[in-house]
Amino acid sequence: MRSLHITYEDGLTQTSRSLRELLLVQVQRNGGVVAVAGKLDLSPSKLTEKLAGGDSGGKPRGMTIDELERYLKETRDISPIHYLIEKYMTCPDAQHAEAIAQFAALAAVMTPLAAKLGVKWP
Repeated sequence: MRSLHITYEDGLTQTSRSLRELLLVQVQRNGGVVAVAGKLDLSPSKLTEKLAGGDSGGKPRGMTIDELERYLKETRDISPIHYLIEKYMTCPDAQHAEAIAQFAALAAVMTPLAAKLGVKWP
């Protein structure tokens, strides 16, 4: 088993409720449905259905794993992977430790700033 240190884009699970919702946002950021559909060899209407999870008649339509892989390859947008890492691979203890470290760093910056402002800071 290999160990891998990963630096990923944080906060994606706060801005998107699901991987599908993230993909909707990212497709727009990557040129829109028409541009991305062309890269995936899909019609814009077919990609829209897949991103929505169904067609206008209510028939389920979703991206296949192969289509997701093609999206990652063609757009070079790995934010869907970052989303999945953040959602499923971060443990609460690690998140807590990171929050403590961020708070300590912020406190270290705040102390001299508070002194400059004349604010009493512990």
